[in-house]
Amino acid sequence: MISPLASIHPEAIIGENVEIGPFVFIDKNVVIGDNNKIMPNANILYGSRIGNGNTIFPGAVIGGIPQDLKYRGEETTAEIGDNNVIRENVTVNRGTAAKGRTVVGNNNLIMEGVHVAHDAIIGNGCIIGNSTKMAGEIIIDDSAIVSANVLMHQFCHVGSHVMIQGGSRFSKDIPPFIIAGREPISYAGINIIGLRRRGFTNEAIDNIHNAYRIIYQGGLNTSDALAKIEEELTLTPEVEYIVNFIRSSSRGIIK
Repeated sequence: MISPLASIHPEAIIGENVEIGPFVFIDKNVVIGDNNKIMPNANILYGSRIGNGNTIFPGAVIGGIPQDLKYRGEETTAEIGDNNVIRENVTVNRGTAAKGRTVVGNNNLIMEGVHVAHDAIIGNGCIIGNSTKMAGEIIIDDSAIVSANVLMHQFCHVGSHVMIQGGSRFSKDIPPFIIAGREPISYAGINIIGLRRRGFTNEAIDNIHNAYRIIYQGGLNTSDALAKIEEELTLTPEVEYIVNFIRSSSRGIIK
């Protein structure tokens, strides 16, 4: 299962049933779990932590040092969870002193050429399209779909169950359950098809829709819109998530 042409540091920890192709490089201070497949020419560098059941395609580089001038060689990690598909030429950099780690959760599809910068956190069940670039310390919540060639400014937060149009660029947060598109990027309705596919009830979808009508169509500033939601709508888990997400946004949300 391990090619004799792979270069594996003797201190690296490799789990059971791991397939490692030719010309793979695995550095010291690397931990790789069980049932992973690492294809030829992938690089798993110092500080990488790989869970179980992942498939890493050729040319991927996990654990590269941060592309950030404040990095001073501190001990940090790049952590990949379980059952992810990481396609060709994906780069996942390690963290810096800011957070200490970059995290990719479980069951994600990260397509060719994606860059995950230092201290980024990607949740579970996300799809990240080809050549999308994420700057440092971004956060993507669970089940988000980010299309191809999207540019994400540092510190941005993307909510769960969103759909972001290909080729978009943004420097503000994208709240949950919506479609974000157009140029410049803006609110383009809620992600009804995605929510139905994920098993959201019609009642839950209506509650989400009512909250965003107040936020985007009510003619109110953000604080007043959130107050009106709390006053007039039932605070279901979905509505509460929307309110808390927007209220805690340091960059503000897209309009």
